[in-house]
Amino acid sequence: MNERIKRVITALQKNNMEGIYIPSINDIVKTVEAMLYPNCVITAGGSVSLKESGVWDLINREDYNFYDRNREGITEDERQNVFKTVIGSDFYFCSTNALTENGELINVDGFANRIAAIAFGPKKVIMVVGANKIVKDLEEGFLRVKKIAAPKNCVRLGINAPCAKLGHCVSLLKTDTPSITDGCDFERRICANYLISGRQQKKGRITVIICGEDLGY
Repeated sequence: MNERIKRVITALQKNNMEGIYIPSINDIVKTVEAMLYPNCVITAGGSVSLKESGVWDLINREDYNFYDRNREGITEDERQNVFKTVIGSDFYFCSTNALTENGELINVDGFANRIAAIAFGPKKVIMVVGANKIVKDLEEGFLRVKKIAAPKNCVRLGINAPCAKLGHCVSLLKTDTPSITDGCDFERRICANYLISGRQQKKGRITVIICGEDLGY
């Protein structure tokens, strides 16, 4: 574990969040599996990191009650039921758009279902985060969203926003230091709602698994 990751884990602990370091992607599933128990209710946000790490396949096992809002053949009524289930679920899995050296989690959503779950509801929030998502501070974190996370996720989701074509937020055409919410007027803009998670009132509700290798966007 390098010194930067050590500082991040110490900062997370100071903020009443748990930080766990896993050197290799191949060891993440084993760590997560030890946290779960039979028939627990699991919900999750859409996350490349969960899929690349194998956690998505793990939580889909028959041992657990996983409510997948994107499963094949799901109806709109069933999808809405999944969103309601998130509030009372035992575990919510996701990643984070950026993790600062001060132990702050930066997340930006379109519909806000993911940031809502991070902030309130599920008993435990488990984040799987690659070392590539660690940033110096909040300013660098929001620039990471504008330069990396938002454009790549738009491409992945087939959202034809300007950043998907440019490779970065349109606000960066005007200045190197745009305000947090500067951006386009695209109807399906995915950077619409913002959450900074700092010190938590409920100690240990959020666990951040930091992988020494890169994961996701």
